[in-house]
Amino acid sequence: MNKQELLKKFGKNVKIERIKKDLTQEQLAEKMNVGSNYLARIENGRQNMSLGKILELSQYLQTDINNLLDFH
Repeated sequence: MNKQELLKKFGKNVKIERIKKDLTQEQLAEKMNVGSNYLARIENGRQNMSLGKILELSQYLQTDINNLLDFH
């Protein structure tokens, strides 16, 4: 797996968890205090996130961080 594949899989996991919580990209971005374009880039696998931000994201989504980092 290369970096691009990893980012795409992570982004897909974020999108799945966001949809499970019935949130739009705009709503989640507002909760996180980031731009909706930033969140769209994450979900599309074009934006990298730090581990600290991933932890915050899991808290905003009220999901276990492992759900975001599951690449199987």
